[in-house]
Amino acid sequence: MGAVSRVFVAQLIGLPVFGPDGESIGKIRDVVVVLRTDRQAPRVLGTVVELATRRRIFVPMLRVTSIDANAVTLATGQVNLRRFNQRPNEVLVVGQLLDARVTVVETDRSAVLVDAAMEPTRTRDWVLGRVAIRERTGRLSRRGPIQVLHWDEIRGPGVTDLASAPQGAAQLLAVFESMRAADVAAALRELPAKRRYEVADGLDDERLADVFEELPEEDQKDLLSHLDEERAADILEAMDPDDAADLLAELSVLDQNRLLELMESQESDPVRRLLAYSSDTAGGLMTPEPIVLMPDAPVAQALAMVRNPDITPALASMVFVCRPPSATPTGRYLGCVHLQRLLREPPGELVASVLDTELARLPPHATLNEVTRYFAAYDLVCAPVVDDTEHLLGAVTVDDVLDHLLPTGWRESGSEEPADA
Repeated sequence: MGAVSRVFVAQLIGLPVFGPDGESIGKIRDVVVVLRTDRQAPRVLGTVVELATRRRIFVPMLRVTSIDANAVTLATGQVNLRRFNQRPNEVLVVGQLLDARVTVVETDRSAVLVDAAMEPTRTRDWVLGRVAIRERTGRLSRRGPIQVLHWDEIRGPGVTDLASAPQGAAQLLAVFESMRAADVAAALRELPAKRRYEVADGLDDERLADVFEELPEEDQKDLLSHLDEERAADILEAMDPDDAADLLAELSVLDQNRLLELMESQESDPVRRLLAYSSDTAGGLMTPEPIVLMPDAPVAQALAMVRNPDITPALASMVFVCRPPSATPTGRYLGCVHLQRLLREPPGELVASVLDTELARLPPHATLNEVTRYFAAYDLVCAPVVDDTEHLLGAVTVDDVLDHLLPTGWRESGSEEPADA
């Protein structure tokens, strides 16, 4: 082990993990400890490492040879790829300890545990020897200073009261701040239900909507049922309409209608249109919010729209040109312009002059098999969905197709066999 005297857990989260030859293993997502009933410092068992496949595995501390500010290195590149399953006597530092309410023994004052430090012992074990706490002042406008104390200088949380101990989410939310929505979704799935709900309550609507879109359907429904109806409707409004429609399709008709009524009409109308199609058709797969321009728009405007970071790369690969109105269902569909073509044209050129009018369109009732064949035939990542009266209804992207082609539960599945990472 590299000469490290103390490592704060929050600083570990997100660090890359490498094998001895520099091969990438994954990223640190949590630290596993065992709490003791005799008030001794908890023993650190190991780390939870997330692989590139989003699978979370357990790596014992004895496998760790060095820890620095930029990376964690293991003694071997061969790791057990069995999915991490938390045992009853184990506690996740980030998932269960951070933000817990504790009491400072000396002052008997209430505090919040904001971080914890791992320290090596003479026997090569690691313990959670110190904690960073912030005393609660009772004033919303003021926050107490952070203090670093020995583990035995605080009381609680203990093994028996972790499930019911009051806990905030500020530190965990700070950890999630720099993570992608897909990674946050994977992390949420590993948390106890109580903790998962606390985090969901702490995330703002836009961020929570992004995370919802990365969760499996069962987890989406579970979190949605936790939220009050007003906030559930707000989350659905913030989600992409096709993702919101997929989620609503899993609910009872009564719940669907109640949530749709609570949504703003401009947000619910496209979702209602999507719900009219089967989920395994082009109409059910499409997003009703592709990039649409009028024929007299210049190439510069088209390029500005595809640069929008909120638009996925697949959707940004194609601009659709239609007669007014530009909102779907649009006026008469004229054709599309591929991103590569836009990059080759003068900024002042009109999009109408560079249209691809030959590209086949998908009808809304095209089956999943027909949509898949379409993408394979044309080597595209985005395709127009046009009705019989030449109105553009939306666009299907290849990621939506893959979501439906992959087996149920693919987000949390992966190889179960131990192998070289």
